[in-house]
Amino acid sequence: MQVIDIVPPLDSKAIASTPIVLALGFFDGVHRGHQAVINRAYQIAQAKQLPLAVMTFDQHPAIIYRHVAPEDIRYLSDRPRKIELMATFGVDVFYIVHFTPEFAALSPQAFVDQYLVGLHADTVVAGFDYTYGKRDVANMQTLPDYAHGRFDIEVVAEHDAAGEKISSTRIRDALDSGDIDTANGLLGYAYRTTGVVVHGEARGRTLGFPTINIETTRGQRLPGIGIYAVKVLVDGNWWLGMASVGRNVTFGANRPVTVEINLLDFSGDLYGQSVTVQWDHYLRGEVKFTGADALVAQLQQDEQDTRTYYA
Repeated sequence: MQVIDIVPPLDSKAIASTPIVLALGFFDGVHRGHQAVINRAYQIAQAKQLPLAVMTFDQHPAIIYRHVAPEDIRYLSDRPRKIELMATFGVDVFYIVHFTPEFAALSPQAFVDQYLVGLHADTVVAGFDYTYGKRDVANMQTLPDYAHGRFDIEVVAEHDAAGEKISSTRIRDALDSGDIDTANGLLGYAYRTTGVVVHGEARGRTLGFPTINIETTRGQRLPGIGIYAVKVLVDGNWWLGMASVGRNVTFGANRPVTVEINLLDFSGDLYGQSVTVQWDHYLRGEVKFTGADALVAQLQQDEQDTRTYYA
């Protein structure tokens, strides 16, 4: 898959003149609703024997439109993860447009002329709720007025689960509440984050449950506070583990949120290494224990529950 960054304005000389089928969306999480858009575009591309391209943005539009600080945005899929997911869905070209103030100021007609026509779209595919400006004038229903017959348009209907629209917002809410099982069901795959193993307080080692402490890559969204059954990718191998997202309330108040994972059946020094965490199942909430013995007893139960889940 070819990944092409576009820093506005679009340089037409840098774009191949080959007609494409172009799927549009921000695609945070590349969830089941997004996958329906990409899959429909893939079907059309196969039928027309054209490359499948996807166009997205490098940052959330709210950063420009609502002046949200970039560090306050927590994504379901950061750039590397989004690229990884797009490749699995058969995308040939992945355009990442840098969402600058100049780009945000484009009129709907200028957006269509400069980007959809400029990228040589034969067919444009997007979800029913895709917008490219003010919602009431720049939506999929008005797109034919701006297209002037220069490309075909395919609108993908709403995809629901349990009677509600599958959306990035719904998945974020599920993650924040610790409902990783629902989040994974809406995503269509197990949620993952990446980070670097850093030094912690080494308390787990004294309890017989040594942990790796992970500093999550900036901008990624962590599941809510709780204990989870996870898999961790280390040097190409997946290891079972039980992860704690929490404040270690047993050992004091007002502590920062940390991610600590006890890897089952693993021994070794991982300090400084980058790892991937796959969040598979919520086990329980964070509990303040009366002492170390009660905590160890619970950790033993957590290990059994983790092994049972994966078995």
